[in-house]
Amino acid sequence: MSEDQPTTGQVPDQVREGSYDAAARARLVAVTDEGTQQLAPVGVTGATELAIEKGGVLRIPESDALDPDAADATFGTGETMILNVGPQHPSTHGVLRMMVELQGETILRSKPVIGYLHTGMEKTGEELSYVQGATNVTRMDYLAPLHNELVYALAVEKLLAVEIPPRATWIRMLMCELNRISSHAIWAATNGMDLASTSMMIFGLRERDLVLQFFEKVTGLRMNHNYIRPGGVAADLPEGWEDDVEAVVDTVGARLVDYDHLLTGQPIFRERTEGVGVVPAELLLALSATGPLLRAAGVPWDLRRQMPYLAYDEVDFDVIVGTAGDCFSRYAVRLAEVRESIRIVRQILEKMPSGDYRTQDKKVTPPPRARIDESMEALIHHFKLFTSGIEPPAGEVYVAVESPRGELGCYLVADGSNRPMRMHIRTPSFVNLQSVPALLRGGLIADMIAILSSVDPVLGDVDR
Repeated sequence: MSEDQPTTGQVPDQVREGSYDAAARARLVAVTDEGTQQLAPVGVTGATELAIEKGGVLRIPESDALDPDAADATFGTGETMILNVGPQHPSTHGVLRMMVELQGETILRSKPVIGYLHTGMEKTGEELSYVQGATNVTRMDYLAPLHNELVYALAVEKLLAVEIPPRATWIRMLMCELNRISSHAIWAATNGMDLASTSMMIFGLRERDLVLQFFEKVTGLRMNHNYIRPGGVAADLPEGWEDDVEAVVDTVGARLVDYDHLLTGQPIFRERTEGVGVVPAELLLALSATGPLLRAAGVPWDLRRQMPYLAYDEVDFDVIVGTAGDCFSRYAVRLAEVRESIRIVRQILEKMPSGDYRTQDKKVTPPPRARIDESMEALIHHFKLFTSGIEPPAGEVYVAVESPRGELGCYLVADGSNRPMRMHIRTPSFVNLQSVPALLRGGLIADMIAILSSVDPVLGDVDR
C-alpha cells in the first residue's frame, strides 16, 4: 500500500478539506462502511433511495415510474454531519447501530444498521427436529419467549392436523397474557430510563419480576422456557396456581397507579413525548407495521380479535387504539394493554377447564414419566420420540399470533422428514424497525432515543 493511500479507519485530509468531488469522497470514506447498510451523505445518495427512506415509493402503483424530482432530495443549505449512535446495548434496546445525518440538531435522514447480534436461528431450526425446535425459537424475542414457542407449536400442530385439549389451550393463553404484562412492564422500565426516570426503571422491573417468579414456578425457568410444545404444554399448572396468578394481577393492577402518578400526568414526560415521533397511519400500514406502534396511530388491528386463535373469541377485552400516533400514544396504548391483559387473565381464572394438558396422540406426546421406569415399550417410545422426533406430512403452513410487539408469524415447509425443510419467522421487531427513519425524519437529535424506545424493538427478534 502506498503512503498516500488511506488505511482502513482513516480519512485523508483532502476529504476533510473538500478537495475531492462527492463520488471520490464517498469511495474513500467507504473503507470503513457496512456495505449497502451504510448511510452515505445526502449529496451522494440517489433519488430512488431518498424516496424509499421517505416511504413514498411504497405507496405508488407498480406500473408508475418513480419521479426523481418527487424524492424530496433538498434539505436546505449548509453542511451536514453523519453521526453513529451505537452499536451498544443501552438506549438502543439491543446491539443496534443507528446512523443519522444531521443539519444542526435536526435529523434529516437515518438508517438502522443491524446484524451485530445475528444468530441464524431460522437456519438452525432447519437442522433441529420438530421436538427440539421450541428450545431454539424461544430465544428470539427474549422478552416474549412464550409467544415464540406458541407460534411455532401452532404451526407444527397445523402441519400435523392435531387438536390439543381445551385445558392446554387455556394454559397457553394464561401464560402468554402474563408474558404480555411482563414484556410491557420491562418496556415501561427501559422507556422511563431512556427519558431519565430511574424510578420508572425500578417500578417496571419490580412488576416484571412478579410474573417471572410465577413462570419459574410453572416452567422451572424465568426465561426461554421450552414450556409450550407441539401437542400442548410441558407440564400442568402447579397446585395453588390460582392464588399465585390472582396475587400477580392484583398487585400489578394496583401498582399501575404509580405509573400514572410518575409519568402519565408528569409535565416533563409529556413534553418529551407528545407530538414527538408522529407518523401517519397510512405510512405505517405501507411499512407493514403492527402491534402498539400501529394501534397508537388509530388502526384497531389486533390478531387476537381480527384473526382469533387459542380461545380469545371466548374472552372479553378491548383493542386499545390511540389517536396521535406519537410517543405518548404508544406509551398510553401499552399501559392500557396491561390492564386489558389483567382483565383477560381474570376471565381465564374463572373459565380454566379441567382435563389433559397435552394431547394423548402417541406420535406427538411422550409417555408419562412414571411409565418409563415400569414399561420397556414406554421407554422405547420415549427414546424414539426424542431421538427421531415427529414426522408431519409434506406441506407448508403459516400461523401468526399477536406478540407484545405485533404480528409474530411462523412459516414452515415440511418434506415428510422429522425436521422442517424451511423455517421463517416473521418477527415484529424486524418489520417495525423499518419505520424508524420515518419516525425520526425532521425531529431533533435530543428526541431520537425517546422515539426509538417507543418502537420497542428487541434485537434478538431482529437479528434472529
